[in-house]
Amino acid sequence: MENIREILAKNIKEYRQKLGITQPELAERASISTNYIGMIEQKRKFPTPEVINRLATALEIECTALFTTPVSPGNELNKLHKEILADLERAIGEAVSKAVKEHCKNK
Repeated sequence: MENIREILAKNIKEYRQKLGITQPELAERASISTNYIGMIEQKRKFPTPEVINRLATALEIECTALFTTPVSPGNELNKLHKEILADLERAIGEAVSKAVKEHCKNK
């Protein structure tokens, strides 16, 4: 699981790239230094709430979007796979128990 600093860094970079802007352009939009943007994206610095708000505004997103991890198809597929396996194990266990009880009852 990623920590909040990693999530923030990744999201800032991804949203910046989606807008097609560079670190210097984001820095200018958010009124912070390019160096600071780089340090945030490299997970070396964590911005204040005020800076987070300016970054979100500059990236044209809600602040909360900077802290959410997108659901990837791979993650959803893995989750579904685990759920199916758990259901199968449960169903097989119940079927075996029922068969054993039936077999013992018929003796």
